[in-house]
Amino acid sequence: MLFFFVNAYWPGYGIAVTQVLYIIGLFVVLKRCQVNPYWALIPGFREYHLSRCCDREHEGRVFFVLCILSLVSELYLIINSAKDGSGEVKTISVVTAFFLMLVMFAAVGEFVYTIRIFAGLCDLFGYSKKYLWFYFLFGREVMLWILGFGNASPKFIYLENTNGEGAKLSGMEAETLESGLTVNIEERTVSEFFKKRQLLRDIHLNIEPGRMVLLLGGSGAGKTTFLNAVNGYEKADAKITLNGIDLYEEYAKMKYNIGFVPQMDLMRVKDSVELTVEDAAKLRLPTFMNAKQREERIDEVLSFFGLMPVKKSLCSKLSGGQRKRLSIAMEYISNPDLFILDEPDSGLDGVMARELMQGLRKVADQGKIVIVITHSPDRVADLFDDVIVLAKDSKLTGRLAYYGSIEKALDFFNTDSMEKIVLRINREEEGGEGFADMFIEKYAEVCHV
Repeated sequence: MLFFFVNAYWPGYGIAVTQVLYIIGLFVVLKRCQVNPYWALIPGFREYHLSRCCDREHEGRVFFVLCILSLVSELYLIINSAKDGSGEVKTISVVTAFFLMLVMFAAVGEFVYTIRIFAGLCDLFGYSKKYLWFYFLFGREVMLWILGFGNASPKFIYLENTNGEGAKLSGMEAETLESGLTVNIEERTVSEFFKKRQLLRDIHLNIEPGRMVLLLGGSGAGKTTFLNAVNGYEKADAKITLNGIDLYEEYAKMKYNIGFVPQMDLMRVKDSVELTVEDAAKLRLPTFMNAKQREERIDEVLSFFGLMPVKKSLCSKLSGGQRKRLSIAMEYISNPDLFILDEPDSGLDGVMARELMQGLRKVADQGKIVIVITHSPDRVADLFDDVIVLAKDSKLTGRLAYYGSIEKALDFFNTDSMEKIVLRINREEEGGEGFADMFIEKYAEVCHV
């Protein structure tokens, strides 16, 4: 409607004026969201960055692809039209018809995804979805001006738009252990659309056999990414050694020496407990083991985790705690030296969670290295030897803020619980105290002393 209003007063200038108003509105909104506002000048890119502001990045990516399709199709049609200057009406070729359909498809898609992005902007600025009627009745330009020049402020800033420099590098490197785990991660990065993200950086530590280690950190600090880098599932720019052997170079040889238990149970609920562990044994145990030896190992593991009474039961009939123990037994069957668990107590009550952790303590006491992420660290902290604390620095990269004993960790962070440690290192936007950089640098100084 704004286009027709402008065109009625300034014939022929409707498109130009509305486009300028759109760019100005975009410029202001992007600036308020702490995104480089000059993206407003580039079609496709500007909508993508607008989607990032309101946590609708997926919609922005789809919009960008549709924008490219539309641009290519329109260029083809323009060039094809310019070649034919006869002015005669001709039959439309199959290729031209295809590109015409592509233009219409892209136009419809751009409209739909623009609505979804603007709905996200309403949430971001705290407006009701009813404000989308301004978009339908007056156009996107008016909607952007309301958001950009209105009194409402963004409820959050998309954290990847930070300009922080991050904490200083430690300059450390962990000496390779002949017996135990050595982690030297320089960085772990991923490429996403128009940007390269640094997920982890400058993490160096040694873990000796027989240690049960708690992995602690706030949301987005890189805990799961760290575990995936350590077990070789997602390789980083790093050197990870287990008992002196480079895990990345000898991954095929070492992968069964690492037990990894993810959050989700990976088992067929219609199989019995015995069959589930037997299948894992066939995959993970050496091929030279005969059926009798394999059966003895299965019974040994089931007994160790208290699962012999339910050996013949279906997995679907197990309690939550039994299912978790079965998931661990499947990985423990190969007798790995390193055991990694990502929130194994998720969904369990306090009693069952502690019982599960006591089982992992028994594993560590057999000379194994056990690394655990848990969502309730304080109720089982006494079972752990050490804690690794990861924190997002001001560059939003996962960094090592502490590694050492549980007792010393409380003194280091000047607090009385594990959960309060997370509160101290979390960003202020996340309800924390925002001291991540300080503790990252403090830990590096302590290690150099």
